[in-house]
Amino acid sequence: MNKAQLVEAIADKVGGRQQAADAVDAVLDAIVRAVVAGDRVSVTGFGSFEKVDRPARYARNPQTGERVRVKKTSVPRFRAGQGFKDLVSGSKKLPKHDVAVKKAPKGSLTGGVARATTKAAAKKAAAKKAVAKKVTAKKAVAAAKTTAAKKTTAKKTTAAAKKTTAAAAKKTTAAAAKKTTAAKKAVAGKTAPAKKATAKKAPAKKATARKTTAKKATARKK
Repeated sequence: MNKAQLVEAIADKVGGRQQAADAVDAVLDAIVRAVVAGDRVSVTGFGSFEKVDRPARYARNPQTGERVRVKKTSVPRFRAGQGFKDLVSGSKKLPKHDVAVKKAPKGSLTGGVARATTKAAAKKAAAKKAVAKKVTAKKAVAAAKTTAAKKTTAKKTTAAAKKTTAAAAKKTTAAAAKKTTAAKKAVAGKTAPAKKATAKKAPAKKATARKTTAKKATARKK
């Protein structure tokens, strides 16, 4: 079946040959333009048309067998849908009074609008990721600042505690030194009167000895 036969086959269904030709041209033009632009045209139950990029490669000339380098290129590809495959394989019967490929649900025909929508969605997703990264970075900076502040506060608290402990130790040492000095003075004060009393007793003994000597001398004279 060629294009003219296709037009004749659908002429009665669309209201005339001219309308059928216009419809076929419009459908094919839309498919070709979408595939050239890199979009994928998918019709549920029928199949999908898409653009495939082939990298540069080496091939052989079938006539001479010579190895030839083939440049990078892009080719169109059609993949039959599962409904189309089932009808061709015979697993499903071809309907007599209904279309073989039923009307595609809304949104199944992919074109430029769908591509634009996809790009817009991709941009939104990228923008959300960027915002999420910025928020994460801000949170990380805030957490780092908080940690640094906590460390600084802890250092200051430790230094203050050390100073307080040192001051308390100095006060305790000074108080102990004062008590020791006072105790030494008290002991020294008690010992000094005792020595004075001993010194006083010594002259008394000397006076008694003198009296005894005087008595002995008097007795000898008599």
